[in-house]
Amino acid sequence: MVLAADISGYLPVLLLLTMAITFAVANIVATKMLGPARDGAVKGTAYESGMNPITPARKRFNVRFYILAMIFLVIDVEVIFLYPWAATFGQLEPRSDEGFIFLMRVLFFMFTTVVAYLYAYRKGVFRFD
Repeated sequence: MVLAADISGYLPVLLLLTMAITFAVANIVATKMLGPARDGAVKGTAYESGMNPITPARKRFNVRFYILAMIFLVIDVEVIFLYPWAATFGQLEPRSDEGFIFLMRVLFFMFTTVVAYLYAYRKGVFRFD
């Protein structure tokens, strides 16, 4: 029965996934059953802060906006990578060689991010004139 013991560790994850899927499906079904279902020409138009749209939604944006969005995603992913590191680093023995290696790795990771940010700044990515 080694297999049953291994699977029992995943039961909380399975329960959480089941609850999330049930909640999502229940919200969609309740909205369809209880919510108003009125359609019309006015409801189908684009809503822009209460004003009538004056230009089409498909217009070109400067590539710098996309670059800024990509930089935001990189910083976001960096923060996601830092959470497991911080959780592991807090459990290491103080002043150990392993702790020093962990610290150097994250400092290198942060250094490369700062260098990339400074490079983008010098290239004028953050100037929107």
